[in-house]
Amino acid sequence: MTSLSYWQQGARRPQRPESLRAVRALEEILELPEESLIRLLAESGEGTSGQRSAARSYRSLVEASGVLDQLLAELDCPPDGGLHTLGHHERLRIGARRELAERESHHIVRAHRDGVDRFVAVHHGDRGAVPERMRVHALENCRTGRVRWHDDTGLLAAELLFDTRLRAGDTFLFRFGVEDGTAGVSHEYLRGFDAPGGQYALQVCFDAAALPVRCHRFAQHSAVAPRTGCQDLALSGRHRSVHLVEPRVRTGFLGIGWDWE
Repeated sequence: MTSLSYWQQGARRPQRPESLRAVRALEEILELPEESLIRLLAESGEGTSGQRSAARSYRSLVEASGVLDQLLAELDCPPDGGLHTLGHHERLRIGARRELAERESHHIVRAHRDGVDRFVAVHHGDRGAVPERMRVHALENCRTGRVRWHDDTGLLAAELLFDTRLRAGDTFLFRFGVEDGTAGVSHEYLRGFDAPGGQYALQVCFDAAALPVRCHRFAQHSAVAPRTGCQDLALSGRHRSVHLVEPRVRTGFLGIGWDWE
């Protein structure tokens, strides 16, 4: 009751887990659409701090989701690609202009049906990105197929073709990279998960000429939910990088954000 009263008066937004449970209960009592009030919390929080202003907005995530469905349809990619992720390691390089210069992904997957011979990689550039100028590099056990993009959202989808057709139960390793560097200053990177999976590791490496003053990890249950699990990350002096490791991912988002001086 206290949390809802503060929110009603405009003094404070519900943020703690128990407060958010009260908001969801209020949605049910008032027979509102699921997460409609939670979405208002997420939207009203944008721009209230450097961290939130740097984050992708709910609207941008929803728009990108709709565009992604169109790109996947153009690539004849079904909702279920036939692969289960056992491990996924991503490495980002932030350049001297503080831009997202490139991203490299190493996947370990298992096929759960016969005949799987490709994977569709998705890259979401920062605000102002020009996907037409991005380059996709097949680095190991794959080759680049069709590539589609959408300029307004900065989305790129690329087909990675395997050199074999997998049978149900087969495991496979492949690696690819995306050369970006087309947008302005980068503030965060988040990875979305549509289904539970195996281990996920994210490493962000910074150029020696552009080091952040603070880094943190975060999680987000959905595009409309507030961020949770925020934890400061120490920048490695030797490698100029930070990382997170999640032993077993759940649906939602995981990411790393950083602040510039």
